[in-house]
Amino acid sequence: MGEMIYGNTPPFLGAKNGTVEEIEDVDVIVYGVPWEGAVTWGDYTGCELGPKVMRLSSGRYSGYLPELNHIDVFEHLQLADLGDVDVVPADVDESMRRIQAFAKGVWKTGKFPLALGGDHGITYPIVAGLAEQHPGKKIGILHLDAHYDNMPHHEGAKYARSTPFARLYEHESVRNESLLHIGIHGPRNKPETGKYAQQSGAKTFTINDIKEASDLRAFAANLYEKAAEDVDMVYLSICSDVLDVAFNPGGPIDTNGLSSYELLTLVHEFASRGIVGMDFVEVYPQQDTNNVSSHFASTLALYALAGHVKALQS
Repeated sequence: MGEMIYGNTPPFLGAKNGTVEEIEDVDVIVYGVPWEGAVTWGDYTGCELGPKVMRLSSGRYSGYLPELNHIDVFEHLQLADLGDVDVVPADVDESMRRIQAFAKGVWKTGKFPLALGGDHGITYPIVAGLAEQHPGKKIGILHLDAHYDNMPHHEGAKYARSTPFARLYEHESVRNESLLHIGIHGPRNKPETGKYAQQSGAKTFTINDIKEASDLRAFAANLYEKAAEDVDMVYLSICSDVLDVAFNPGGPIDTNGLSSYELLTLVHEFASRGIVGMDFVEVYPQQDTNNVSSHFASTLALYALAGHVKALQS
């Protein structure tokens, strides 16, 4: 196994660098999806650089979280980084096919996967790969985002960053009533998107629902129960812009979002109850001089993995 993924880019959080065939002794698989398709606005482009910069930023972190009962995640879990899906720039259909095939191979291992995006369009082929690997099984989804990302298409394109949840509504393996849009807020949503969610049967929990909850951990537990109802597994998808821009300078500018504490708490609570895997998307390094958002990815991953340890032990 080599020390670098490519060039000067190390594996995420000191993980092993290898292929699917070389990782029998690991618990967690990290992979990058350096894809940006349609739908960019002004200077907000370049999230295909997210996996590289998140890996580079991860080099300064251990697995130790004193605030979570002094857990050292790396005492419990071994990580492997498989590198990046070989997407094809400007070829949407082929890239979606490759992401789904790669994801299916990862799901086949039975390990816990963490995908680093890339734009939010990658979530659909990842979940489609999960469904393909587990035919007949039902999937619930916890979707943390400022936006619904459920438009039927973007100027005719069905696999844009604004459409993945429209595609998931249509997927026979997804139980729409167990698909939760969480943290939705702000005027960058279109009026019809809330209607699309309601018509599909998906549930919406806005930023106010979270901020006004008297007990954030109990609220997270309730959300998880809704996502886990009548399904066989629960998947977690996180867009960086569920965070307030004050905590997310490398993401789109969305105000009135979650604090880092609130997002980390929700993610840890979800993972503690059992998620099958997750993705973190929409980080734009070129907008973020100090790579704050890319650094945050390490803490987010560790909080999720600390929760995963707890779920394994329960």
